[in-house]
Amino acid sequence: MKTIVEKIIRLRNPDFTIDDALNSGAILQLIWIQLWSIIRGLKVIFFFKNPKGMLLGKRVSFFNPSKMKWGKFLRLGNDVYVSALSKQGIEFGNNISIGAFSRIIVSTSFNNIGEKIKIGNNVGIGEFAYLGGSGGLEIGDECIVGQYLSCHPENHNYEDLDISIRHQGVNRKGIKIGKNCWIGSKVTILDGVEIGDGCILAAGSVITKSFPNNSIIGGIPAKLLKTRTHDNQSNCTGNLLRSESL
Repeated sequence: MKTIVEKIIRLRNPDFTIDDALNSGAILQLIWIQLWSIIRGLKVIFFFKNPKGMLLGKRVSFFNPSKMKWGKFLRLGNDVYVSALSKQGIEFGNNISIGAFSRIIVSTSFNNIGEKIKIGNNVGIGEFAYLGGSGGLEIGDECIVGQYLSCHPENHNYEDLDISIRHQGVNRKGIKIGKNCWIGSKVTILDGVEIGDGCILAAGSVITKSFPNNSIIGGIPAKLLKTRTHDNQSNCTGNLLRSESL
C-alpha cells in the first residue's frame, strides 16, 4: 500500500518518499483525506473547467472563476477563498499548494478592478496567506513560503488634507517575487517591490523596497543582511526563518 501511495504522490512530487516511521493508520487517513480532496476538486466541472487533478479542502470558494487558469495538481486547503475580480485574472502553474484559511483576492472594488495574480510552477504557500493583486502580483517558480505571507500591491493617496483619505483614490505599481525564493513566516511585502531570484526573506520582515538576486533580507523595514554566494551556501541563515511551507 505504501508503494502505491508513493507512486500516486510522485505524480505531483517526483522526490516524495514516505517516512519509514509512518504507521499504517496514518497512511490510511492520508488516503482518505486525499480521496475526498480529489472529489471536491471535481466541482469545477460545473464552471466548465478541467480539474487537472485539483485537490480542494473543505469550504473552498471561488468568485469569478471564468478569469481563473490553473495547471496540474492545484491544491487549496480548507476555507481558502479565491476571487478573480480583475482585468487579467488569476493564473496558477503546475503543482501549487496554498495553505488553509488563505485569501487570494486580486481586488475588492467593482469600480476600479485590479490587474492580476500569477503564481509559477512548484510553489508552496503556508496557511493564512493574504495575496492581493490590485497592482499585479507575480510569484516565480519553485518558491517556498511560510505562514501569514501578506502581499499588498496598492497604496492609498493621501496628499489632500481637506478630503478623506478613503476618497482620494489609490495608486498601484505591483509586486514581483523571483524564482527559487525562501520566504519565512509572517513576511509582509508592499507595493512597488521586486525581489530577485534566489532570495531569502527572514521571518517577520516588512519589505518596502526592491532587492537583487540572491539577497538575504530581514528586519522592519527590511535591509540587506547578506548576499548568497557559493562560499556561504551552508551557514546560519536558517536561524532567521522559523518555518516554510511544504
